[in-house]
Amino acid sequence: MKKVIGLLAAVSFMTAPLAQASTVTVSGSTSVAHVMEVLAEKYQNSANKNVEVQSTGSSAGIRAAKDGTSMIGMSSRNVKDSELNSDTKEIVIARDGIAAAVNNANPVKSLTQEQISKIYRGEIKNWSEVGGEAKPIVVVTRENGSGTRGAFEEIMKLQRTVNGHKVTAISPTAQVGNGNGMIKTIVANNPYAIGYISLGSVDNSLRAVDVNGIAATDENIATGDYQIARPFIVLMDKNAHINAQDFVNYILSEDGQSIVAEEGYIRVQ
Repeated sequence: MKKVIGLLAAVSFMTAPLAQASTVTVSGSTSVAHVMEVLAEKYQNSANKNVEVQSTGSSAGIRAAKDGTSMIGMSSRNVKDSELNSDTKEIVIARDGIAAAVNNANPVKSLTQEQISKIYRGEIKNWSEVGGEAKPIVVVTRENGSGTRGAFEEIMKLQRTVNGHKVTAISPTAQVGNGNGMIKTIVANNPYAIGYISLGSVDNSLRAVDVNGIAATDENIATGDYQIARPFIVLMDKNAHINAQDFVNYILSEDGQSIVAEEGYIRVQ
């Protein structure tokens, strides 16, 4: 009996790492995670392979892919060369717009990029300055490390250089929300709030304003007319586990890209 138990223990010890290695681990951007979770579920059902997705933020996802703590990292902003090593490869799996979103009760339908930038800098403080009610603007931003915030700051020129380092120019009085969901909740419950979220996360609980007279739509992002847009990127080691490579191939396949489109993002294949 002891020999049988010992054999079973040895088999369990040998197979556990194999089972763990076969699970594809994905971590990073909360914006990318929105569509990644759907892709993972569909892939698991069709390929019978496990995928675990964790929302940790773009910067954390980039680091995880670089140091190997996740097979795949997710970023919703452009990745700096300094954040990569020679074995890390970047793959764009989709494109997404960033919507400047307001409460459904807000009468303001359109803003310019300059007006949005000034709102976030704290230079425009009242809705009456941009055609709205005479009420203070409640500015809502994402947390530090968010890929959406990084992309928004870069596109909207909301960064300044101090002692050779880029720092945010967003007003320190802005409310901070972790993730698209929290931003949506704040804006949906405050008629004088403005926030920015992934276009794919916009629903009937709030409204995306036109920017420079251009509606935030997939078509306008694809043509380049709507300019507050960014790539959805996955990062992985060039010698990644075969299961991770297979999952990325699925994302880029016709089935995967159809899911990207169904979830409100712009396909790249």
